[in-house]
Amino acid sequence: METTFKIWETSRKRYSEYLDKYALEQLNKIPSGFNNNLIWNIGHIIVAQQALVYKSTELPWHISDELFDLYKSGTKPMGDTTQEEVDNLKVLLTSLIEKTRKDFYDGVFITFNERITGTGFHLGSLTDAFEFNNYHEALHLGFMMNIRKFV
Repeated sequence: METTFKIWETSRKRYSEYLDKYALEQLNKIPSGFNNNLIWNIGHIIVAQQALVYKSTELPWHISDELFDLYKSGTKPMGDTTQEEVDNLKVLLTSLIEKTRKDFYDGVFITFNERITGTGFHLGSLTDAFEFNNYHEALHLGFMMNIRKFV
């Protein structure tokens, strides 16, 4: 499981680099032909992880319902994200890894509700959810690599 966490940490470091490298205007820009922007992808992977791991295990998540509603699947940017919101997302990128790792090793996750993701993947266990999360984050990193060419 530690390899899964290491992959996740590496992915999140890459996401964090976008927050350091791009100005707020660039993070918010939706290029022609796209339906979201750099910052939406970052917010989305944060809320998706919480839903995949915590919601599926019936544990409370560590984000606000408002944040979830802004970035959940099926949403798109509804306005510009503020610098304060960007700063909050940057903290969540790393702090949620540590919280989730601690919860995992402390045995907090007892149950898991099997489900099929929106992309058709069957998640039958918590391990499946963690591995799918890494796959999902890699997809969105790829989307961001395309978007960055136009901001």
